[in-house]
Amino acid sequence: MSRTPDYSESFYRRHAQRYAEVSHNFIQSVYTEASHPLLEGDRDLMVRIQELVPPGSRGLDAGCGAGARDVYFYWQNGYDIYGVDAVEENIREARRLHPEIAGRVEVADLRKGLGYPDRSFEFVLCNAVIQHIEPDVTLGMTLPELARVLKAGGVLQLMFKYGDGVATVYDRDYGVDRTFQLYAVDEVLDALEGQGLRVVAEESGKLGGIMYFKDPKPMDHCVFFARKDS
Repeated sequence: MSRTPDYSESFYRRHAQRYAEVSHNFIQSVYTEASHPLLEGDRDLMVRIQELVPPGSRGLDAGCGAGARDVYFYWQNGYDIYGVDAVEENIREARRLHPEIAGRVEVADLRKGLGYPDRSFEFVLCNAVIQHIEPDVTLGMTLPELARVLKAGGVLQLMFKYGDGVATVYDRDYGVDRTFQLYAVDEVLDALEGQGLRVVAEESGKLGGIMYFKDPKPMDHCVFFARKDS
């Protein structure tokens, strides 16, 4: 554990091209010790979103990362999706890899207000992003903003590293130590419930409820879908 978390964006600036390669090849997207038998990796979450939200729906990938893999995937599958990321190099890499979605991705900082009107999207993705943001900002700004731009009945997919304090781990895919902010699951759930979001329960064996897994680093993650009250 580290007492000095590195919230700088320098890692992503240095490794944008490699990060896009790791993401697009799903190198760090295979899970172990998952709490749900159908949760084996990122692809399973993509399948579930398509079950929860029909094609044609408008979506936002909040923290789309280098290459904007998920924006490109959902766009190819008929979704009207957009992506934002705080790191200019990540957006530049997305436009280089996928010029078809160049106008759908832009630089925006989730530590500040989003430049979209209320109730703009039927679904919002925010995967492995808040682990780079200070908790008071996440709880006071980021999560309320994600809820604000979500339409009534819309779905938020949220993934984050959970635990206490911060953690530093060696990431072999980049050859560097990386530091992450950890979150208490109950604290995040309470914040979302205060914004009118309720966790989508497991139904007929499909992904739902509060789910847990380890990534290849390995680090503990929590992921769930939450629907905004009508």
